[in-house]
Amino acid sequence: MKSKTRYLVGVDEAGRGPLAGPVAVGVAVVPRNFNWKLLPGVGDSKKVAVTKREHVAQSARILKRQGVLNFHVVLVSHIVIDRIGISAAVRRGINECFRKLALDPRSTSVKLDGLLHAPEAFKDQETIIKGDATEKIIGLASILAKVTRDAHMVRIARKYPQYDFDIHKGYGTAIHRTALRTHGLSTVHRRTFCKKYL
Repeated sequence: MKSKTRYLVGVDEAGRGPLAGPVAVGVAVVPRNFNWKLLPGVGDSKKVAVTKREHVAQSARILKRQGVLNFHVVLVSHIVIDRIGISAAVRRGINECFRKLALDPRSTSVKLDGLLHAPEAFKDQETIIKGDATEKIIGLASILAKVTRDAHMVRIARKYPQYDFDIHKGYGTAIHRTALRTHGLSTVHRRTFCKKYL
């Protein structure tokens, strides 16, 4: 990490593969010398228990209000995903988060999960395969994105109870595929993702 770096930024997404709902993009920002003991249990959101994820996210919200860290999560809709594709939708979410957080490329070091990339202005950026499991800042972004998206899908489930979105969060489980064949598409399904199931 370069000596002029003041902030460490982590980027991850949740919900790339589901058949319904938005994709969530999370960007977390901490000071270079952040004390990770303030957020015990940070890791890959897929491997952290639901209750632990919720606790980490709630702790992060408190720390944000206290000015200790910052983060932003964007939900990019199923409509946008169908129109421009999932990869472009994720890029749009990343760009929106960076604009919202008003990050300075000169003082930030960015770490991203998988195949993600930060805006070109951020020269100090590193993409790490399975980075959410090895870099706490990416793990935090992963948890924030996952918790935000899951809560959104639970809310959607109240409007569309026949699909059980609160259980599978829109992923292509057997329950979900059966509901699709029985009820057809809802207004929140990604049509480009569902063709092979109808």
